[in-house]
Amino acid sequence: MRTLILGIGNPILSDDAVGCRVAQRLEEKLRGRGDVVVKETSLSGLSLLEEMAGYERLIIVDAIQTKGGKPGAIYKLAPEDFKIGHMAIIHDLGLFSALEMGRKLGMDMPHEVIIFAIEAKDMETFSEECTPEVEESIPRAVEVVVKEIG
Repeated sequence: MRTLILGIGNPILSDDAVGCRVAQRLEEKLRGRGDVVVKETSLSGLSLLEEMAGYERLIIVDAIQTKGGKPGAIYKLAPEDFKIGHMAIIHDLGLFSALEMGRKLGMDMPHEVIIFAIEAKDMETFSEECTPEVEESIPRAVEVVVKEIG
């Protein structure tokens, strides 16, 4: 199954960079695997439309902040989880609208979408380092994604 792993984040906003950090490690770990492409981006929503086209499966890795969440916790989510409204926003929920728009335009969009969201502690401080709790979760997140793709 042709899979795109997309690490989303801002590399200079502390824990907001966790998706990019996980993607960097996955790129190293999965190098040479022809059925998986790993990218990191700070783009969101409609800006990602062409990036997602042509893949059967999309795996998103991003930071999330939930009420009472424990920093470093890793959640496996689906797009439906965000339609309920009980989760805090990941970068731009316009991503799901972009997927739907791509489908309506007849583009070959992923049919399977999996989100691995990592609970962030600090998404406001300018820093190229994640907080210790989130940094510790990065190797676990890499393993979870690798296990998911098989």
